Amino acid sequence: MIGPILVINPNSNPTVTQGLDAAMMSFRINGFPPIECLTVSEGPYGIESQADSDAAVAPLINLIRARTDASAVIIACYSDPGIDAAREATKIPVFGMQESGFLTAMARGDRIGVVAISEGSILRHRKYLRRIGVLDRMVAERPLNMSVAQTASGKDTFERLEAVSNTLVQQDSADVIVLGCAGLSVYRSRLETILDCPVVDPTQSAVAMALGAVLA
Repeated sequence: MIGPILVINPNSNPTVTQGLDAAMMSFRINGFPPIECLTVSEGPYGIESQADSDAAVAPLINLIRARTDASAVIIACYSDPGIDAAREATKIPVFGMQESGFLTAMARGDRIGVVAISEGSILRHRKYLRRIGVLDRMVAERPLNMSVAQTASGKDTFERLEAVSNTLVQQDSADVIVLGCAGLSVYRSRLETILDCPVVDPTQSAVAMALGAVLA
C-alpha cells in the first residue's frame, strides 16, 4: 500500500491547515494515496519574515523524520522554508509550494503575477525565484498587506485578494496569478471565475506533482 502524501503547514495556525485540507478534496480519489494535512505545532503562528521562516525549519524536519510511512511531502508555505534540509533528511520526494506553483504558472501563462500577504514577504520570495532561475517570468508581486492570521480568518480577505489580483491583471498585464500564501488556497476557484484567467494555488500544484511522482 502506498503511504500518505503529507501536506505540512510549517506555521502553528490550525485555521490555515483547515483551509489546506479543504483545498485537497478534489485530489482525494479512491485508489490514490491518502493526503494528510498537518500543522507544525512548534512553528511560528505565521511565517511573515525570514526569522519566522528559519524558526520553522527544525520542527518541520523533525516531523518529516518521524513520518517514515509517508510517500511524499509538501511544504505548504510559499517561501518553501527548509526545503533543502528536508530533501537531505528523507529519500522520499519533497515538494515546495512556491517552486511547484511557479512551475505550474509557467505552463499556464507567460506573464506571472504573484499575490503576497505583505510587503515584507516579497524580497524573500524574489530571492528564491532568482535562485531557481525563473525570476524573469514574474511581471510583479503585490501585497495584500495582511497577516497570515488575518487571511486565514476570512474577514475582508477575498475583497482585498480580488482588488490586488485585478491590479496585477489590468495594470501589470499578468496573464496568470499565483496565490503566494497557503492561507489563500480556499479562494482559488472563486477568484479564477471572476478574473477569467488562470489562478494557481501552489499547494494544489505541489500535491499534483507529488501524486504524479508517487503513482509513476
